[in-house]
Amino acid sequence: MSINWFPGHMNKARRQLQERAAKSDMVLEVLDARIPRSSQNPMLARWCAGLPTLRVLTKPDLADPQVTSSWLEVLAEGQIKTLALVANQPGGAKKLVQACRKLVPSRGQPGFPVRVMIAGIPNVGKSTIFNLLVGKRKAIVRDQPAVTRREQRIEVPGGLELVDTPGVLWPKLADQAGAHRLAASGAIRETAYDPLLVARFLADWLRRAHPLVLRTRFKLTALPEDPDALLTLIARKRGCLTRGVGPDLGKVSDVLLGELRSGKLGRLSLETPDDFPAPGSHESETEGSTDADGPSGAGELTEDGEQTDDSPSEALSVRERVDEPPTSE
Repeated sequence: MSINWFPGHMNKARRQLQERAAKSDMVLEVLDARIPRSSQNPMLARWCAGLPTLRVLTKPDLADPQVTSSWLEVLAEGQIKTLALVANQPGGAKKLVQACRKLVPSRGQPGFPVRVMIAGIPNVGKSTIFNLLVGKRKAIVRDQPAVTRREQRIEVPGGLELVDTPGVLWPKLADQAGAHRLAASGAIRETAYDPLLVARFLADWLRRAHPLVLRTRFKLTALPEDPDALLTLIARKRGCLTRGVGPDLGKVSDVLLGELRSGKLGRLSLETPDDFPAPGSHESETEGSTDADGPSGAGELTEDGEQTDDSPSEALSVRERVDEPPTSE
């Protein structure tokens, strides 16, 4: 069973996001530090081509710090800068403001704020970043995907104008390993997948990548290769039992996924840069041939899910941006 989640409001939201990108000076792209590549919307780079970008890795306190450092290096290039940020860390807002101002030094004067579009997939912390910069709770924040359904805009101290956009995925999750990581992290609503399938994926990954975590957290001596057998052992240890049936794999799936999301399993990165082919490699080119938005050159989906003809150049033109600050002659 494959995982895909693209409800109707996302199709409308992504059209609005494209339009907003054409009127922005930069993008603040929010990524989950545990899954930076899987939480990166591949359509965003096309919509925002030419815009300076600050990639903020949220929830780094839940990820392996060494792996996060590697991701910060890999994801930074040219006009794209990176920053790892825990939402409640002291001075976090100041760091963000300084990074944004540095990316767009021509703006930030009174009357000409740096227009920052905050973008990312559901439940990566966009609204938390928005509230951090605003200094008060303006956006709704919950630990579940698709809470923000409409654009929010506000000017904040430091010379920035913020737009918090709804979380948007892409129509087809071709990389199903990435889709399972998204589901495990909480970026996909639970009604769109079977938690048992995702728990099997997570249990197998933990057995291969972090066997000591399983042994110590759940007091296991054996780690069977079969995911169901492994989940059964965890269910017995945690008392996830149903009278007359025995181990309840549904209940233990919720336990395992919950402990990952809360950080009780420790600081775990579900993917590393080495898990992905280097740009320009044959494997990378093969992966890129299947665009997440359909074949190369494919355009928008209508409300009914039909394809329209929309080239990247039509989706965004850097030259269309207006309201530039006056320049001295």
